[in-house]
Amino acid sequence: MVPFRQFLLKIHSRCNLACDYCYMYEGADQSWRDRPRRMELATVRRTARRIAEHAAEQGLDEISVVLHGGEPLLVGPAHLDALLAELAGAGPRVRFSLQTNGLRLLDQPALLDVLHRYRVGVAVSLDGARADHDRHRRSPSGAGSWERTAAAVRLLGSDRHRELFAGLLCVVDLAADPVATYEALLEFAPPRLDLLLPHATWREPPAGVRRAMPSTPPSGIDPAPYGAWLIAAFDRWYDAPYRETGVRLFEELSVLLLGGRAASEAVGLAPVDLVVVEADGTIEQADSLKVAYDGAAGTGLDVWRHGFAEAAAHPAFRARQRGLAGLGPVCVACPLVRVCGGGLYAHRYAGDGFAHPSVYCADMDRLIRHIAGRLRAGVVELAGAGQRR
Repeated sequence: MVPFRQFLLKIHSRCNLACDYCYMYEGADQSWRDRPRRMELATVRRTARRIAEHAAEQGLDEISVVLHGGEPLLVGPAHLDALLAELAGAGPRVRFSLQTNGLRLLDQPALLDVLHRYRVGVAVSLDGARADHDRHRRSPSGAGSWERTAAAVRLLGSDRHRELFAGLLCVVDLAADPVATYEALLEFAPPRLDLLLPHATWREPPAGVRRAMPSTPPSGIDPAPYGAWLIAAFDRWYDAPYRETGVRLFEELSVLLLGGRAASEAVGLAPVDLVVVEADGTIEQADSLKVAYDGAAGTGLDVWRHGFAEAAAHPAFRARQRGLAGLGPVCVACPLVRVCGGGLYAHRYAGDGFAHPSVYCADMDRLIRHIAGRLRAGVVELAGAGQRR
């Protein structure tokens, strides 16, 4: 059994934005409608107890708790403070992080005091330049959210709050220029960027892209618009005269190509160690699975009746911890499999299960081969420089 080290808690199940690509509200699984708006303290307390039990059973001295939603900061400062106090006393050392659209940081500045108290790393969703961001990330009234999101990011990046600023998350949009997007994000001096592929499956492929499921590993020449977008962003990042920021996808692919191990479930073959607890205490798999079908993330377990050891032994989690043995024949035969890892699990869904390549297979193939080529060229250049000395 692979123990859980990351616990993603859905502390608020509603949001104050209406993003058109949201996997939670626009996806196949609409279970959020039947869940309480926030995770009550009794549920938090029970979850903290289950985390402590799991850590003790597995000999874990440190775990990660990710506060998520909906929009997690809708719980307000008082509830957030009480919630974090419960989790901080769970037993093992806890590293807190939070994913947010940032808007409540402007409306309720007391939230920042709470986040400082528990050293919560804050990542904000910001999709590049104003027009690109506002095309998708709008308020329920239809108004764009870039201006207020940017103000929240600037507040986080100020000297007073900089220690909280964990980075920016940006969903890739083919209508946006990749280099301009990267540079727009760079203006906020983020410590790290996450460039995220829109959640999609073979049944519901990415918007505007036609896909045929490969019967063999791609040759690297398939139409791959997301791969081309990411390559342009990679080259701008890689060719900078100094390290401007970290980009998780690019760094993890580089580490894997050089023989290392990635920490992300999106690439590589490392077993998944993340579990989700919904606002009502339900234990689920990664919430990205909500794009596949209704109930795809479900396990039938909850913190009231079950421990996390039972969840880790559940067939749904075990299927995502089998590494190479858990992949379909196309992926197993692919020379890039130890780097790609089959792609994000949710992106492999095709109506008859997940034993398929990612719907972004051709894109990842192109991106990985490009990064490998750049790394090889860099090694050759370094070797040549060494010989000339």
